[in-house]
Amino acid sequence: MKVFSKKLCVVTALVFTLLLAACSGEEKSANDSEASSDEKIQVLTTIAQIGEPLSAIGGDRVDVESLMGPSVDPHLYNPTQSDMTKVDEAEVIFYNGLNLEANMVDMFQSIRDSKPALAIGETLPEESLLDDEDGARDPHIWFDIDLWEAALDAAVEELKAYSPDDANYFEENKQNYFAELDELREEAKKLAEIPEENRVLVTAHDAFGYFGNMHDIEVVGLQGLSTEDEIGISDIDETIGIIKERTVPAIFVESSINSNTIEAVLEGAQSEGVPVELGGELFSDAMGAPDSEEGTYIGMYRYNVNTIYEALSGE
Repeated sequence: MKVFSKKLCVVTALVFTLLLAACSGEEKSANDSEASSDEKIQVLTTIAQIGEPLSAIGGDRVDVESLMGPSVDPHLYNPTQSDMTKVDEAEVIFYNGLNLEANMVDMFQSIRDSKPALAIGETLPEESLLDDEDGARDPHIWFDIDLWEAALDAAVEELKAYSPDDANYFEENKQNYFAELDELREEAKKLAEIPEENRVLVTAHDAFGYFGNMHDIEVVGLQGLSTEDEIGISDIDETIGIIKERTVPAIFVESSINSNTIEAVLEGAQSEGVPVELGGELFSDAMGAPDSEEGTYIGMYRYNVNTIYEALSGE
């Protein structure tokens, strides 16, 4: 009986040890999974035009969040208390710069000593940037695919510097994404088919300068580069005069800007017998809903190209 009891004790101890090891393994597996999630680089961007491409390029090595969603105007945006918390928790921050996020510039500059905070637009050569007639720098660089690719490249280099172990992964994803941008460039060439006399893009504010520069389209913005600029009766009358003189077939509202001013231009022109129509809504300072095609940079750009083409080519 003593031998049996001794054997029973040994077996019991062995089973207990195996169960303990199994539980320990399960706990370790759960902890490893949690650690794996925590190891993702926490990336914060201001606009989705930056965030969505970096999410595609960063893949499963990053968690990307953008502060400004659909219909949000970055020119007027003021950071909230929750934004401040997100800035504090982020490991790497990317913003457009060039005074697009005018109310956040001081905040980003103040944190550069503690964490990477890159204004990707300010990495571009100055000679590649546009100025308005008053010398103000145009921040809407995402409408030139070539410039935006260069700006995104600077952001990816920052990610590589922050996490060298992921550098090859980021580079491979970047090359795949840039191949999609090459396809987008080819698609956008259809804009060259718009009759020359119709190649005038009238919008709520002057956000499409780089777009017009890239695709050889004259751009007329009722408001200036920033939506903070005042609009007067003279601005509306001047725009109506351009539409009348150039026989512009369609004008456009923007998703992030009140449509009242463009509608006033449309009504004024039509009251003078000008056969102009509303060509549709364009995405300018903000993209579409995150779960839509227009919620991606490529999808947003493609949508704008198709909308402008259909309205100005008469098809």
